[in-house]
Amino acid sequence: MLVRNVRRDGRFDWTTPGGVIESGEDTLIGLGREVAEETGLLVHRWAGLCYEVQVHAVDLAWVLNVEVHRSTDFSGSLCVGDDPDGIVVEAEWTDSDRSIERLSTAPPWVREPLTAWLEQRWESPERFGYEVRGTDLSTMHIERVDWNPQISRW
Repeated sequence: MLVRNVRRDGRFDWTTPGGVIESGEDTLIGLGREVAEETGLLVHRWAGLCYEVQVHAVDLAWVLNVEVHRSTDFSGSLCVGDDPDGIVVEAEWTDSDRSIERLSTAPPWVREPLTAWLEQRWESPERFGYEVRGTDLSTMHIERVDWNPQISRW
């Protein structure tokens, strides 16, 4: 499943459902809350961690840590409209090929790990690291780097 997000500057991208986990909130409970808000679906069981992503935007002074989990049991009807952030405008079930096509507009830290998982379906979680240099989207330099345990997780 992918959701289409409309960004502040009007561009859009497709990602997995998700969002910010609140301070003190359990990761999977927070992820379930985000999935429900963005898609209307209630997740009852998670199969486990698929991969992690760490993005360090050096010049913007932020770090993004992402965990991507796969659900195996859920209920409800797919619907969009209750996203409190107001960025999710569409959600769809899609096959791997269509997902990879949809991901073409996503940032590399979204597109590359998800595409790799869709193509390989590895058993143990993988880690992906990215470094972003610059402050303007049109001129940013994004590079794949080794995972850095020295960068704060939260």
